[in-house]
Amino acid sequence: MEDILKKLEEAIKKPMEDMAIAVCSISYEKENGYNFLKIVLDRVNGIDMDTIVEATNVISPIVDELDLIDEEYILDISSKERGN
Repeated sequence: MEDILKKLEEAIKKPMEDMAIAVCSISYEKENGYNFLKIVLDRVNGIDMDTIVEATNVISPIVDELDLIDEEYILDISSKERGN
């Protein structure tokens, strides 16, 4: 799975950089019987919900086209939490 996650990161890194967004982490986890492909993003001054939606609209087709994960999963794209 580590190789798959690395390939996914490589595929989305440039499009996210073009949007001034950093890919903080990518993980594949099982929670409550569901599989999640979790992608955490960040950028200077944080990311609002509209930007998460824009990033999802870019990332989702890339992940679908690569089709590297055989099992069903939920794509979970979120922003890095910031401490105060």
